[in-house]
Amino acid sequence: MNGLNKGISKVEVSVKWDPSSPGEPAIDLDIVAATYLATANHENPDYVVHFGSRSPDGTIYLDRDSKDGKGFGWDEVMTLELSRLNARYARVMVGVAIQQRAGRRTFASVRNPALRIREGHTVLAEGDFNGVLGATATTVAEFVRDDSGEWTFRPAVRGFDADPATFARIMGSAENA
Repeated sequence: MNGLNKGISKVEVSVKWDPSSPGEPAIDLDIVAATYLATANHENPDYVVHFGSRSPDGTIYLDRDSKDGKGFGWDEVMTLELSRLNARYARVMVGVAIQQRAGRRTFASVRNPALRIREGHTVLAEGDFNGVLGATATTVAEFVRDDSGEWTFRPAVRGFDADPATFARIMGSAENA
């Protein structure tokens, strides 16, 4: 630990959006987190957490999942307990993917999407997806463990044109897909 700075410990990533108009197919946004080993922190993730899974050690999990944006408040919520994550992990990428069941959908077709990343009551980032309107998925945050073991947060909004499965595999890459 460096002085009194404890780094990032436990983070909540939340997404919300308005439901589709009547008669239109539902829009389903999913929060995805990918962990990277210290030995290969830009390669394929060691594991991915999404709506159907949680981390093997229980440190990253989805608290709330919506398939249509009809929830109250935040529709999707994921918790990352970074301070409990095994020391062999040096990087965690978090992103949001749009399910593509009803044909190609981009953030331009999502009504009133919003994002909030916070640690406790401290908001680390919040906003919308206006910078990635043509994308089908986007990274939103990067958490990196430094040499002292502390986690830091970096905003990482970067759009991708990929289906959710491909996005989960490439979201930590240095180049856009």
